[in-house]
This record gives sequence, C-alpha cells and structure tokens, in this order.
Amino acid sequence: MASIFQRMFKVGQSQAHSAMDKFEDPIKMTEQGIRDLKNDLQGSMRSLAEVKGVVIRLKKEADDNKRLAADYERKAMMLLKKMQNGELDSAQSERLATEALNRKEECSQKAVSVMQNWEQQDKMASQLQASVSKLRSTVSSYENELITLRARAKTAAATRKINEQVARVDSTGTIAMLEKMKAKVEEDESLAQSYGELASAETSVDDEINSALAGSQLSLASDKLAVLKAKMGM
Repeated sequence: MASIFQRMFKVGQSQAHSAMDKFEDPIKMTEQGIRDLKNDLQGSMRSLAEVKGVVIRLKKEADDNKRLAADYERKAMMLLKKMQNGELDSAQSERLATEALNRKEECSQKAVSVMQNWEQQDKMASQLQASVSKLRSTVSSYENELITLRARAKTAAATRKINEQVARVDSTGTIAMLEKMKAKVEEDESLAQSYGELASAETSVDDEINSALAGSQLSLASDKLAVLKAKMGM
C-alpha cells in the first residue's frame, strides 16, 4: 500500500512540476494570452456589429419620421388649398388638415426622440470601434513579439546546448594530451635526424676509403707503365 501511495505521490508531483513549467514558460503564457485576446476581440467585434446595426436602424427610422412629418405638412397645405379653391368643404378640409398637422407633430417628435437615441448609440459605436481597433493592434503587437520570442528561445536553446557541450570538455586533459603528442613528434623528428646524420657519416667514410684506394691503384698502374717503357727503350 505504501509503495502505491508513493507512486501516486510521484505522479502527482511530476504533473504539478509539468504544470508549473508550462505556467512559467513565457512562450506558452504569451500564446494563451493572445488566444484570450482574440476571443475578446471576436466578442467585441460582434458587439460592435450589433451596435452599428442599431445605429443604422435608428438613423433610418429618424429619417423616415422626418420624411413623414414633411409629407403630412404638405398634405395639410394641399387640403387648405383645395378648401381655398372651393374643391372641399371648409369644415372637412380644416378637420383633415388639423389631423395631418397632428400626425406631422407626432412624426417630428418621434424623429427628435429617435435622433437623440441615435446620437447616443452612434457615440457608443465610436467608442467601441476605438476599443476594437486598440485591441486588434494589441493582438498584432503581441503576435509579432511572440515571433521574436520564439526566435530568441531557439537561439538561446542552441547557445545553451553548445555551451554545455563546451563546458563538458576537459580542457586540462586535452592540453596535456596535445603536449604529450607534441613531445612524441619532436622525439621522432630528433631520432630521424640522428639516423640521417649517422647514415651520412658512414657514407662519407666509405667514400674516403674508396677514394684513397683508387689513388693507390692509379699510382701502381703508372709505375708498371714506366717499367715497360724502359724495357722497350722508349
């Protein structure tokens, strides 16, 4: 039982260390931060689109009410002209003209109210647009920093690996080995030179002996030739 609990503890400890390593890894932290920012950006863009949709609808509604108010006023004027021309009864004409003016007033008031709402929503849309632009710029900046961070991490890892390899090299032992090899080479060179000098010396002695002997033989030949000439009376 104790060994099982020990293994479970080691597994949990390993997972905790792994989680801590991931938490402390700046690249993973930056990647997660960028993902969170992108999610926020998408949410902000949806909100911006909704607000802009409301702004567009309110602007259209305000314009429609302004147009209706102007149309009711035009109709009221036409009714009064018909009354003036005797085409309509004065009572009926004034009643209808008054209704048209009342509708005009309602449309005008609604247009003013909608325009006020439109101004508020438009202001909110502008602020939200600025926030979205800033958030988009932040995401882009962080993505560029992540690219740089990844490159720096690769360079640092490669440099660290090389430095670790260099640090593991026994410089003292290597120098001692090189000095030993150098001494051996110098010793072999000295021996080669010594043997060369000995060989040269032996060759010179032999040459001297042969030269001396060659001179004696020439002298003997000359003496024999002189005796032969004397005998012949030459």
